[in-house]
Amino acid sequence: MADQIKDHHGPIGPALAMSCKSKVAPSVDFDHSCSDSVEYLTLNFGPFETVHRWRRLPPCDEFVGARRSKHTVVAYRDAIYVFGGDNGKNMLNDLLRFDVKDCSWCRAFTTGTPPAPRYHHSAVVYGSSMFVFGGYTGDIYSNSNLKNKNDLFEYKFATGQWTEWKVEGRLVARSAHGATVYNDKLWIFAGYDGNARICVHLKVDQIHNSLPVNIYHIEQSGEIPPSCCNFPVAVCQDKMFVFSGQSGAKITNNLFQFEFKGHIWTRIPTEHLLRGSPPPPQRRYGHTMVAFDRHLYVFGGAADNTLPNELHCYDVDSQTWEVIQASTDSENCDVDFLQMPSGRLFHAAAVIHDAMYIFGGTVDNNVRSGEMYRFQFSCYPKCTLHEDYGKLWENRQFCDVEFILGEREEKVLGHIAIVTARCKWLRKKILQARDRQKQSKLECNEESDESGSGSQKDSSGRSSRVPPLLEVSIREADAQPFEVLMQFLYTDKIQYPRRGHVQDVLLIMDVYKLALSFKLSRLEQLCVQYIEASVDLQNVLSVCENANKLQLDQLKEHCLNFVVKESHFNQVIMTKEFEHLSTLLIVEIVRRKQQPPPRVYSDLPVDIGTSLVQDMKAYLEGAGHEFCDIILLLDGHPRPAHKAILAARSSYFEAMFRSFMPEDGQVNISIGEMVPSTQAFESMLRYIYYGDVNMPPEDSLYLFAAPYYYGFSNNRLQAYCKQNLEMNVTVENVLQILEAADKTQALDMKKHCLHIIVHQFTKVSKLPNLRSLSQPLLLDIIDSLASHISDKQCTEMSSDI
Repeated sequence: MADQIKDHHGPIGPALAMSCKSKVAPSVDFDHSCSDSVEYLTLNFGPFETVHRWRRLPPCDEFVGARRSKHTVVAYRDAIYVFGGDNGKNMLNDLLRFDVKDCSWCRAFTTGTPPAPRYHHSAVVYGSSMFVFGGYTGDIYSNSNLKNKNDLFEYKFATGQWTEWKVEGRLVARSAHGATVYNDKLWIFAGYDGNARICVHLKVDQIHNSLPVNIYHIEQSGEIPPSCCNFPVAVCQDKMFVFSGQSGAKITNNLFQFEFKGHIWTRIPTEHLLRGSPPPPQRRYGHTMVAFDRHLYVFGGAADNTLPNELHCYDVDSQTWEVIQASTDSENCDVDFLQMPSGRLFHAAAVIHDAMYIFGGTVDNNVRSGEMYRFQFSCYPKCTLHEDYGKLWENRQFCDVEFILGEREEKVLGHIAIVTARCKWLRKKILQARDRQKQSKLECNEESDESGSGSQKDSSGRSSRVPPLLEVSIREADAQPFEVLMQFLYTDKIQYPRRGHVQDVLLIMDVYKLALSFKLSRLEQLCVQYIEASVDLQNVLSVCENANKLQLDQLKEHCLNFVVKESHFNQVIMTKEFEHLSTLLIVEIVRRKQQPPPRVYSDLPVDIGTSLVQDMKAYLEGAGHEFCDIILLLDGHPRPAHKAILAARSSYFEAMFRSFMPEDGQVNISIGEMVPSTQAFESMLRYIYYGDVNMPPEDSLYLFAAPYYYGFSNNRLQAYCKQNLEMNVTVENVLQILEAADKTQALDMKKHCLHIIVHQFTKVSKLPNLRSLSQPLLLDIIDSLASHISDKQCTEMSSDI
């Protein structure tokens, strides 16, 4: 179970770690027809660390090393190494070691000549060595001898040996830069050279070979970040990320991505409103950013004269930010006992296993810190909702509607369930077409009765049950922009226009026109953001002319304002495209340049529409009832559902509907031989339709094996079920979980519940659910009570009687 949550080791005590004993390895396809594919569940008790919890670890004692900021930390095996920085009076060059298992500090063993005292340097780990580059050296109270360095030192962890490397090639001395290791090379970006911030990418080649090393200047392309310093870099999914930093008047809160392979920079659009996620962190400097799994974690820094201490998380796959809500201590649920670090800047961070360690920094009143904090990551598999529906669109399996588009009557296939869930305008069209189809069938049946002909049969002699595709004619849409619109309905995304490709931008303008006609507010906003971000000096006139032709006033206004900007105007009017522009547009541009119109500000909120998750939630809760085409039977009780949605999210249903669809359109629901409760089944449907993982802990027992049995894309659901059981077994729900454990044969969980019931029996006995338990479970409770009560207690009770 590669994606399953691991047991976390920390100083607190017992939790539940579930594993599924199965005859089928998780890495291979499952035989879903095998009734004994899940035999039983076992629960292993052991120490764990609550996810998303901060812990304050022992601070660095003054006799070991000074409090500091502007230092570096690196992780090697089970230890954190701290080098350099300043203590508020002097620059430092000592090397400290923190053992994460023993939670103990010491001075690291060193031999040889260490780097000169410095701060704002960089440090990375490669192989079994740490490499320290650059930084600022000298007397922090005197400007006379302060200077940037361009030296490179290696520290070997095994021997403690410091060695200075000889560097060949032009290497500008710098500080407050970014550095990382990728593909056996040290990559250095930007920084401060003593006079100005620089924006140069260097590659130090072959750091694993013998001395000396070579320096290469990298030719970069794309949207290169502004020159900056005091920013972090992190590598995730074979790309380097840079967030915010000090760059004079240009400081922003943009996130940039660098592709090592092509040396291409990309500014990542957030569209947080459209994605229903929080905005990016404030612009800042002196912060940290680390990568874990598919996420980037940003903490601290100075943000517009404040020192925030929120932990921001960026999901590289979904391109969304969120603020992590810290978990409380399981032994004390008071929020006041959260062991979160205070806001700070110029601290340092590193990752060991599945936790982040933050050390030092400058806190309020310019005080240097010697504190060490640990943050426990969560490692849940990603939500594949958008990808699963996207594959349904790409594969065009189980399509039941055919759109006939434009004057050329081009045809595009789709799924009624997805389209009617996302677009009311198309829903109305589909209902009208369905009514016409029903009327046509009635007329055909009447003719058949008169002629005496029977129903159609297939080659086996059975009545054909495959309904014909529903045909929906849409004259106002051409195939290419309509397909982009359909992609949005399935995935909530459209492909970003390629920079410099005018045809891409014009296509998105056609999509925008359709979004306006179909009243898809979310798609409207997405198109506007993409087009405005794609307008440049090369395409602005083409986009402006097309916007004028399509009567897209908002985009036309954006283009006109772009053209008359002081820095753009002369370049635009000297192009050949300007010569061929329509007379009316030329007049508008000239007049706007001479007399710009007053800006109009609107306080009206922007309608961002509804997301895929919101629409599918509403569809499950009743909005899609009239489009149901399959009946799920749970213990004989029917639950209408939608074939396309089930097939998109579950390989079990996909195989069933493709190969042996039941003739009566009904499917019995179980998980192996176990039939889940109605409540747990509804929790599973919420997960299938819109990716929801929130459920009562008793449902988690029923659904723990569901990802394997139903063939979900990953075991995200199981990971959340596990955490739900670890953290949420309480006196209030222990009886429901006892029933679920008994039904699913989770014997260790049943034993754990009985243990809680016995030790909290005074409270449990007052719960109304106790009287509705089955007789065997009540006898189990009595047996547990009898086993718990000692002979001495029995004697005392007898004497009282």
